[in-house]
Amino acid sequence: MKDKARIHVQAGGGGDGCMSFRREAHVPKGGPDGGDGGRGGDVVLVCDDSYRDLEHFRRQLHFKAKRGAHGQGSQRHGADGPTLEVPVPPGTEVLVEADGTQHDLVRPGQRAVVAAGGSGGRGNRHFSSSTRQSPRFAERGLAGDESWLTLQLKLLADVGLVGLPNAGKSSLISVLTRATPKVADYPFTTLTPVLGTLHHDDRQLVIADIPGLIEGAADGIGLGHDFLAHVERTRLLVHVLDLAPVDGSDPAANFETVERELALYQQRLAELPRIIALSKADLVTAEQGEQVRREWQRRMGEVPVLLTSSATRQGLDELATELLRRVPVRAEADDATGQRAGGGVTDTQLHDLPEHRTFRPAPARGFRVTHGDGGAFVVEGEGIEKLVARYDLDNEDALAHLERRLRGLGVIRALEAAGFEPGDDVEIAGVVFELDP
Repeated sequence: MKDKARIHVQAGGGGDGCMSFRREAHVPKGGPDGGDGGRGGDVVLVCDDSYRDLEHFRRQLHFKAKRGAHGQGSQRHGADGPTLEVPVPPGTEVLVEADGTQHDLVRPGQRAVVAAGGSGGRGNRHFSSSTRQSPRFAERGLAGDESWLTLQLKLLADVGLVGLPNAGKSSLISVLTRATPKVADYPFTTLTPVLGTLHHDDRQLVIADIPGLIEGAADGIGLGHDFLAHVERTRLLVHVLDLAPVDGSDPAANFETVERELALYQQRLAELPRIIALSKADLVTAEQGEQVRREWQRRMGEVPVLLTSSATRQGLDELATELLRRVPVRAEADDATGQRAGGGVTDTQLHDLPEHRTFRPAPARGFRVTHGDGGAFVVEGEGIEKLVARYDLDNEDALAHLERRLRGLGVIRALEAAGFEPGDDVEIAGVVFELDP
């Protein structure tokens, strides 16, 4: 299972506005009629329950939406570029590296725009006025957003199985749910988390076998961070504890090691309800197993302690009943698109999970003027840079219009305060041109 990926997304650019004049019989002086360019297509991540991991991103890393169509004469507007939808499995966390925005997609149907299409340029009919009746310029479309995305999948499971390597978790989930993890008698049997579904009448529980934790896992030793991330969303933990470890280690010390790593990684994990499953009961006598179970029950208080064996199925029916009892049923909820959640994601999985969350840093505002090394005055600011990108600076009409816009925004005033004089070069977004305000 691939639970991390890094992909590149690029939204479509906006179409250019059209410079056109009405030309019809018996209309000798038709006015401007250039249409607007269409908006570029967005790149949207869609939470899709038919996907279980990020494996499909091995085959494709770059996603580019189509641009908007250009405007045409007779006030014909260009078509918008189609939205490019990229499916991701439920439980995917997304970081947009360009601006630090984060998305958390947990419910099927949720959508997150990760790259917005560029807006289309306006046709020349928009710039007609009483003093400028024949504008001979139009706006260009803007480029779409572009960024690398970091994706991390955190499994949506009702129950997480935790314990030291070789504690019997893989065997337990394979018998309980018919999942097929690789099982063998050596440490770190499971190298990736495994999901299985426990079926009971009209109910399902999703169980995750979290690979064995070792001391220092919370600090990233081994694959600690990768493994622990998958238990963040679970609602119940089953601590699988080997009754009689073959390496002669103390079960109580083993228990403390795992519990300590869970608490160090995230306090919420330390507070989750638990069930203790004493595994491999078939390797000890019934009297010995029951005596150990009673001792652990006294130690754990109200936490259920069960004696289990994957080889003989001892205690597994009781464990399944306890899981179903302790993970409450949640009424079916509508997802972000108004459709009922379906497929393999159960209602219980979605309980207590937030709706789609977006964390977006506050955008930078305004602009600033500096004196560049080459002698030109440099104006920096996202809004100003986009404004300049709209116009053909070799077109005198377009340049005159841009100068009026810059004056209205206070850029000329700021340039003059910095020592600017008519005829000096101005650099905006890497473009150098002369202003003669």
